[in-house]
Amino acid sequence: MFATKTIETGDKAEFYRELAGQLGGLLHDERDFIANAANLAALVFDLVPDLNWAGFYFLRSDDELVLGPFQGKVACVRIKVGKGVCGSAVALSQTMLVPDVHAFPGHIACDAASRSELVVPLVKDGRVLGVLDLDSPTPERFDTQDQAGFEALAAIYVAASDFV
Repeated sequence: MFATKTIETGDKAEFYRELAGQLGGLLHDERDFIANAANLAALVFDLVPDLNWAGFYFLRSDDELVLGPFQGKVACVRIKVGKGVCGSAVALSQTMLVPDVHAFPGHIACDAASRSELVVPLVKDGRVLGVLDLDSPTPERFDTQDQAGFEALAAIYVAASDFV
């Protein structure tokens, strides 16, 4: 049985290294992308401070993301590629770090309490499969260290998972 371990450090780089280590242990010997997404969302929601939503959207057609496993309040189920922060991350195939969601044109508000967002595309063999989406009730919650940390977590998840 896996048990999360509280990470006690004020250094963000060290925090994400330790979180990545826990994720590697959690996903060890499991290849199912849904099970792995569920456990990654739970791990992040449990250990990363100041989040109100952590989860996944998967690309189910050329133009639409569909909600996957998550932690937090109920969420929008379908997002068109190119719309909102998640759809933009897919369309641009790049991480979107949004300090103030109210200043992002076309932001899709699933939880009115969200104020900042970080969305990391899940890329395998040059193809975007979906996104890891993180929301916070705090403006400017995410910075480039968070971006690098979550990009590393997304890479571990993608490498550990078989997508159908």
